[in-house]
Amino acid sequence: MLKKYIREEVIKDSLFDVEAEMLSLKESIILQMISEGVDDPGILKCVFMAGGPGSGKSFTAMEIFGIDKKLQSSFSATGLKTVNSDKAFETLLKKNGIDPKDLAKIEKEDAELWNKITGSGSNAGFGKIKVARSSLVPKMSLRDRAKQLTQKQKAFYEAGRLGMIIDGTGHRYNKIAKLKKHAESLGYDCYMVFVNTSLKVAQERNKQRERVLPDDLLAQSWQDVQDNLGKFQNLFGGNFRIVDNTVYKPISGKVQKAVNKFVRKPIYNRIGRKWIENAKALKKAGFIKK
Repeated sequence: MLKKYIREEVIKDSLFDVEAEMLSLKESIILQMISEGVDDPGILKCVFMAGGPGSGKSFTAMEIFGIDKKLQSSFSATGLKTVNSDKAFETLLKKNGIDPKDLAKIEKEDAELWNKITGSGSNAGFGKIKVARSSLVPKMSLRDRAKQLTQKQKAFYEAGRLGMIIDGTGHRYNKIAKLKKHAESLGYDCYMVFVNTSLKVAQERNKQRERVLPDDLLAQSWQDVQDNLGKFQNLFGGNFRIVDNTVYKPISGKVQKAVNKFVRKPIYNRIGRKWIENAKALKKAGFIKK
């Protein structure tokens, strides 16, 4: 009965197709995640970080959530786990001998390699790039592989209803709206921190980033994010905070206080409250280790 419950929980609640790897995961690991989730300080809280490339969004997240600046790990002092495909993408680039700083140059000078890295245009083989093959997707760009790995990581967190920081640009409104709706269907309360800066400042910072974006892509992404600002305010309502990061400076205490208050307050989502009730009942009955 318990095994059936765990498997259905993983399959039904995952927004993305994680098939074989999720099903092969030992049930004891899922049980452990649920056990941690019940008492986790950020349980069923999902904070979306939005801001264009060069906005200082990752720096802001580290300041607000107490993420170690040197390790830049997936774990924060608030108990929330970071979900960021850019980190996975940069790791895959380095493992395949590609310097993230060379991306802008590659886009201009080597269209075939650019396509194989980002999935733009042709999705032919990888040539000299050695990429770990997936039995589910035999040919995949490094960008798509990074997204796949991140989606599976996110599904694991969701299985235990662990708190999450969804770190993305926010240039696609419909994607964020869909992710928010999904999170809420699982019982999460959602919040957004929108990190804003001028295009000029974003362009200057882009030159100093480890992964430099082509100028045209950065400008388009920045504009898309700006166009979504009002939409995000309406979508998140009172659970929305703008951070002006035109000049790097310590994050306002008001911002940290507001976000921490959201993370610590009782779950508002009715589905989330019911999930906690059921998980505690399983724990009390001895199905989950205390």
